[in-house]
Amino acid sequence: MKKITPKSYEEAIQQLEKITESMQNNDLPLEEALTAYEYGQELVQYCQQKLAEVEQKLQVLDNGELKELKLEAGE
Repeated sequence: MKKITPKSYEEAIQQLEKITESMQNNDLPLEEALTAYEYGQELVQYCQQKLAEVEQKLQVLDNGELKELKLEAGE
């Protein structure tokens, strides 16, 4: 499996979905499945880091208070 550095959170999620699908379909030999799993772990860490960055920005915007986001119907 070719490792690609994601350019965004969304791209990382798409790559994780592809890895999951390949592993669920048993499309990968054992060694490739292990490599894909390791890469998936790297992608999960990348996503967690991006989410932490966003959370930190939200806290700054809300003066240190993390508030619940409430969306109205139709948004």
